[in-house]
Amino acid sequence: MRTATTVELSRDARATLDFALEAEKLGLDVCWVAEAWGSDAPSALGYLAARTERMLIGSAVIQLGTRTPVAIAQTALTLAELSQGRFLLGLGASGPQVMEGLHGVPFDRPLTRMRETVDIIRRAWAGEKISYSGETVRIPLPGEARPMRLSTAPNPGIPLYLAALSPRMLELTGRVADGWLGTSFVPEGAGAYLTHLDAGLAAAGRTRADLDVCQGAEVAIFDDEEPMRAHLQSRRAELAFSIGGMGTATTNFYNAAYARQGWSDVTGEIWRRWRSGDRAGATALVTDEMVLATTLIGTEPMVRDRLRVWRDAGVTTVRLYPAGDTLEERLTTLGRALSVMP
Repeated sequence: MRTATTVELSRDARATLDFALEAEKLGLDVCWVAEAWGSDAPSALGYLAARTERMLIGSAVIQLGTRTPVAIAQTALTLAELSQGRFLLGLGASGPQVMEGLHGVPFDRPLTRMRETVDIIRRAWAGEKISYSGETVRIPLPGEARPMRLSTAPNPGIPLYLAALSPRMLELTGRVADGWLGTSFVPEGAGAYLTHLDAGLAAAGRTRADLDVCQGAEVAIFDDEEPMRAHLQSRRAELAFSIGGMGTATTNFYNAAYARQGWSDVTGEIWRRWRSGDRAGATALVTDEMVLATTLIGTEPMVRDRLRVWRDAGVTTVRLYPAGDTLEERLTTLGRALSVMP
């Protein structure tokens, strides 16, 4: 498996960038930069393109609706050039709270918007004039404007990844993407994701070998189990928030993902308790087993064994989110994780 991490610059930007630079020295293969509702990803990626030499860098993710499809294509071409071919474009539909609540952009028809955006991006990368009449995108608009092509040199080989959780978005990922950016992954329940990815791959005449399965998890390594159990307790509240508090009152992709992977008996109740204000009650329903299933927390032998399970389930790139309160602690955790990679 390749190794990766994800950073985001909303807080302690200098320390976060230092972490990424030191991670390259430790041998990390890929550094993804998140955006969400904080710092933008391309600015940080431009900095990393200039300061790194070997490590791949990628957007995880640029959110549809925050930029036009051609603007995304321009950004990717620029970052690929600055990094001398080390850039990976990651796209995601985000959700209604961020799109409508923060950006004022309707969160409608995300699957169609993603499909059309990918189509336009690939046309722009190939150097084509952009003339597109889709269901969510029309270029050029009616009037006197004529189709244009970008003045930059074509670069159709930029790897394109999609962040997906729902069955239909997973199938689209298998059809059109070079990689899948996943989350909330339980290797024992991987079929909830991989069945749909494989259906898309088959429809496009491709196989799993054509797709980088990139999954992420917190990694925390302990020398004995007592401090590990205390750490798990703190993570139960975070998982309760993901299952019960993310998204809107009607749309929570994380809740649906956990339900599909074997916890449908509790995800609904966690959601109900969290939404009613009973955060402690929601957290109490999250078990240590639920946390361990989706993370890489444990002693070195436990983490090593768990990484083998992830690899055998089909993960080809593992995104490591190292625990630690300081830069030194996070780098130490990352170094230990890299040392136990199968």
